Amino acid sequence: MTADADPSSDHAPATNRWTPAIWLATGLGVSRDTPAPGTVGAIWGIPLALAITQLPGWGWQLAAVGGLIALGGPICGQAARDLVRIGEASDDKDSQSITWDEFSTVPLVYLFAPEGCWCGPWLVGGFALHRLFDITKPWPCRQLERLPGGWGIMADDVAAAIYAGASYALLWRWLGAA
Repeated sequence: MTADADPSSDHAPATNRWTPAIWLATGLGVSRDTPAPGTVGAIWGIPLALAITQLPGWGWQLAAVGGLIALGGPICGQAARDLVRIGEASDDKDSQSITWDEFSTVPLVYLFAPEGCWCGPWLVGGFALHRLFDITKPWPCRQLERLPGGWGIMADDVAAAIYAGASYALLWRWLGAA
């Protein structure tokens, strides 16, 4: 066996570096080598949110978002460990290339939306609010990052999405109904 064929070798082919967890957590690799990976990854959340709105009723939509968030803890935790193992991250905290936390929580923002506010400006507004709260990390977002493993990666984005969703609903009430 040559060094190139050995997955544990420093010279392993790049394809051996794509574990299923890394593949999923990086949005099929889109956010792995891109500037502003959190924003690029969160963009995946918009079509995901639109797909989720096709489910029959708010309960099913909430279950779908909850499922994505529940899967995110283990997926992000494993991806973080895998990125450390292959030398693409220095610790198993929230690597910038992991964006499952962004794209799986963007749909949560739109669960706060009243029916009928899926037009372009409101869709962009919900996305922008999510990014604002994810980047600025108001209390308790930053503290939630301290949770162990993938749960710390996910929890701050869930809190940011709740802040964004509540702000979105308030803005809709003040501006959208006018």
